[in-house]
Amino acid sequence: MSSISEAPVEPVAAEADSYDRLRYAGVFVLLFLFGTETFLVSPLLPTIATSIHVSKAAAATSVTAYVLVYAFSAPFLGLLSDRFGRRRTLLAGAALFVLSNAAAALASGLLLLVAARAVAGLAAAAAGPAIWAHIAETVPDRVRGRALGFGMALFSCGQVIGVPLGGFLAGLAGWRSAFLALAIGTAATLPLLFRQVAARPPAAAPEPGTDPGSWPARTGAVRAIVAGWADPALRRALLVNLVFHTANLGAYTFLGVLLAQRFRLTVTELGLVGILVGAGSVVGSMAGGRLGDRARAAGRERPGLPLRWGVLLAAGIALTAESPWLVLALVGVAVWFLASGGFVIDQQLLTGSVAPELRATSNAWLTSTMYAGTGLGAWAVGSFTDVSTGVLTIGLAFGLLAAAGSLLTGRGLRRAEAAGPVPS
Repeated sequence: MSSISEAPVEPVAAEADSYDRLRYAGVFVLLFLFGTETFLVSPLLPTIATSIHVSKAAAATSVTAYVLVYAFSAPFLGLLSDRFGRRRTLLAGAALFVLSNAAAALASGLLLLVAARAVAGLAAAAAGPAIWAHIAETVPDRVRGRALGFGMALFSCGQVIGVPLGGFLAGLAGWRSAFLALAIGTAATLPLLFRQVAARPPAAAPEPGTDPGSWPARTGAVRAIVAGWADPALRRALLVNLVFHTANLGAYTFLGVLLAQRFRLTVTELGLVGILVGAGSVVGSMAGGRLGDRARAAGRERPGLPLRWGVLLAAGIALTAESPWLVLALVGVAVWFLASGGFVIDQQLLTGSVAPELRATSNAWLTSTMYAGTGLGAWAVGSFTDVSTGVLTIGLAFGLLAAAGSLLTGRGLRRAEAAGPVPS
């Protein structure tokens, strides 16, 4: 086993314009399972509450536990990945994910269920940033965006396809079977992860133009975690990420209520809208990756695409909230989540190019600011007495604000590139 796990990955030729997806089968499957886990509990809440004899509100704390633990622990665990390599944190996170879902399946009361979901959030926070950094560092540069886009598309498919499958399985064999299936599926990926994730990724050595004594190696833990916020470009990108998701996921929290009120859609029909949401995210992720690759091939390492995604997001939300016809509102939903999928990939490419030595930490901060934006946006939309007005106001204002912030970020990057590297 040691000869397999310690074998270095062969350098990838710079001129390569494709990659072997089977080589990443383990991490791609894990992304699908993580996507499934994210929203798995929501449709099962009534059944879980009845089974363990608590209220639905109490059962919902298991969702809160997952999100909060992920958001707060991800930057710390991302730093571990940056310092000690992707393999250790990825495998530890995957193994912990198996145990947490098995514990959730065996939970007989609320306390154990919430604890299991908290551990699942910790597991995903350990493995998630390491996965994205591993993909970015090991695929050929020319297809980095496409590989990240494919991974995000699978994550989105987990949310769209995996959740209904989990609900179907729960209907056949009880809600515990959905968590058990996640545990079994993750356990099945462990042998692939052992074989496919190198002990030391290629990017462990400093990339050209990178200071060999970079942040993760020369600073204390706390300073390294917040180092991304000290870099002007990364700080702007993270703030834009927070603002974008205030509009995006904050408004999405009320999408079902909005469509049900305006067009009297049933629960089943809203489920079909969820498929449209996932399809838009998949297309956006794939398109964002390809556009990013084309930009780099044309000599633009850091494209200003978030500006376009912010404008598209605002337009999609406005069309969804204000269209008098259902068909146009659904077109708005598709545009909305196409922008969402493209933006996420573009942010990963941007933060990875600004500070390659902090890929996992930066990716973790992207997730943390995404969750913070979601909470802020949900609170802001919920403060309006009329849901349509809240979705329109917050979605339009913060979507355009994210576009303006992206424009300023792009200008700052161009000025920094023109000034040349700063002496260490």
